[in-house]
Amino acid sequence: MIMKKFLKILLILVVISLVLCSCFRIDRGSQDIETKQKETSNNVNENKTYKPYATKLVNGTEYRMSRSGQGKYGGQIVTSTIGEGPKTFNPWVSKDATSSEIGELMYDSLFSTDPDSGEVIPYLAKEMKVSPDLKTYTITLRKGVKWSDGTEITADDVVFTWNDIILAGFGNTSLRDSVLIDGEYPKVKKIDKYTVEFKIKKPFAPFQRFVGTQIAPAHIFKPVIKKGKRYFDSYLGTTVKPKDIVASGAFLLEEYVPAQRVVLKRNPNYYSMDDKGQILPYIDKYVILIVGDLNNELLKFEAGELDTISVRGKDLPRFKEKQKKGNFKIYNLGPNTGTMFLAFNLNTRKNKDNKDYVNPVKQKWFNDINFRTAIDYAIDRTSMVNNVTNGVAQPLFTAESLSSIYLNEKLASGHQRDIDYAKSLLKKSGFYWDKNGILHDKDNNKVEFDLYTNAGQTEREACGVMVKEDLKDLGITVNFKPIEFNTLVSKIMSTSDWDMVLMGLTGNPLEPHSGKNVWYSKGHLHLFNMRFQGDKNDTLLDWEKELDELIEQGALELDYNKRKAVYDKYQQIIYDERPIIYLYSPLTITAVRNKIKNLYPTALGGTMHNLNELYIDEKD
Repeated sequence: MIMKKFLKILLILVVISLVLCSCFRIDRGSQDIETKQKETSNNVNENKTYKPYATKLVNGTEYRMSRSGQGKYGGQIVTSTIGEGPKTFNPWVSKDATSSEIGELMYDSLFSTDPDSGEVIPYLAKEMKVSPDLKTYTITLRKGVKWSDGTEITADDVVFTWNDIILAGFGNTSLRDSVLIDGEYPKVKKIDKYTVEFKIKKPFAPFQRFVGTQIAPAHIFKPVIKKGKRYFDSYLGTTVKPKDIVASGAFLLEEYVPAQRVVLKRNPNYYSMDDKGQILPYIDKYVILIVGDLNNELLKFEAGELDTISVRGKDLPRFKEKQKKGNFKIYNLGPNTGTMFLAFNLNTRKNKDNKDYVNPVKQKWFNDINFRTAIDYAIDRTSMVNNVTNGVAQPLFTAESLSSIYLNEKLASGHQRDIDYAKSLLKKSGFYWDKNGILHDKDNNKVEFDLYTNAGQTEREACGVMVKEDLKDLGITVNFKPIEFNTLVSKIMSTSDWDMVLMGLTGNPLEPHSGKNVWYSKGHLHLFNMRFQGDKNDTLLDWEKELDELIEQGALELDYNKRKAVYDKYQQIIYDERPIIYLYSPLTITAVRNKIKNLYPTALGGTMHNLNELYIDEKD
């Protein structure tokens, strides 16, 4: 049903999207649920059908009307995140999932995604019109909607956000990279106080999703922009006073205690309303506890300190048993949108100081396709699924998740572990084993390297241990080093001081162009071969050049079947070249307290996509 609906929508350029995701983001792992079988006791929202948001003019403000049942004010919802918490409260700078999640609660987008159908739906915007030639987008804003300081949100804010922040290259440039269409950026101009026009060079399939991004308050950010990009990157850092954040979302920052919690309070002047005339959201506070690791998170849920938790595969039987007498329900939300993988550091360039990013000896190994393929064939995905996920996940071999409608089905089944084949590949490249079974290259260097992941994410740590043991069968010594998440992100994206990493990316199964920041050679998350300012001797690998071409081709192609062929080919390149080795694909299993009402989980939106409509009934 989703496929049929998508094909119809795509033909008229109504490109569907995922809630909270405009581009791939590094996933710290707090929401990674490794489970495949639908063994949970609750189906996901089978009978809920969403209507389009209605608009109602009240006292000069065009309110977005609630689509859920009426609720009552009061209470709080407590959730959690793994690691040290947010790195910034500036969503245009954010590079991690936690900072982005908080930013999205405080700053609304022009458009979002229907959690049921996947269609683009209006938020700050009231409507969007697309010209017959598919190159002009006219967006009309809701009248009377205000920033938290009382200033009205107008076309000036939209034009400023796009021209002075996004297209000017401030903060995280992933969105700017994604809307570069045939060498040109969109032209954005104000038509009147509530109308903005976007013009693009040629029809571009993903644009309707990207145009709906979060909007910044121009009257607050203009002085910030004038101070330059370095100042912008530090603006609204974690030491900011909550009262200094002027936002538009359903929630506003009330308190941040480093390494403990983030507390957000309801925005009393939000532009959403129920049929009773009550201004949403209903809940007083949304609290994110910063927990050290997944085991601590589990204990906090069982102690009643958390209202929702992602259930790991190995814990699923335990949760199913506790659900019988507990005050929560388990929801199976279907395939996760993320991917778990290993990435090699293929960087052979020199930095601005003319020094190698990676040890030249290791550079040779990692850039040897036989070496990378041998690593791939040495990984025992089946054992990883059985031991780490309690046997309820599925091995993954492609750059698109198993939930993607652009999945290359021919590659989906992948291959079995084959140590003999892996050894034969190493021999082809001159590697040999000493009398103790230790692998050496043809220059007599012992094969030894570091593998990083984020500490506290116990399932990734377990996967890392298994990779270490699997590669020991090839005579390779792996130094497994779990480190703090933010430190890991900095190491990968700022220094290139790493050999191999085990991590995840949160993506979009309905729009492959979301992955441009990963696969485009100059993309912000081109992890395996990152470009840095001042690099020396920068050259593209042949298959990197081909990926760049396919990325552009896929975005400009409007016909689904032709797009599918393009994205099949890009997956084939990744499969053949193996700069990233995919491990397994999870489903999302979530436990939620019964006291939370108006809960309508969906596969696309998750359990709390309608957070501003949820309310608390302590009787449950």
